[in-house]
Amino acid sequence: MTLTMTRWRRALHQRLLDERGASTAEYAITVLAACGFAAVLVALLASGEVRELLMSIITAALSKGQ
Repeated sequence: MTLTMTRWRRALHQRLLDERGASTAEYAITVLAACGFAAVLVALLASGEVRELLMSIITAALSKGQ
């Protein structure tokens, strides 16, 4: 193996072990997951059945306070 090939392999190995930017990628994946979850919640809350169920729960809770 030539000296250049050894340097290339060593540099590649160091790059693969480098974890700089890993936390940024983890935050980005977390934000994407949260946005996906929010989109599912919005779709559920926009449906008529869920809206009626929530209104009946709120109405029942408010009527018990009187």
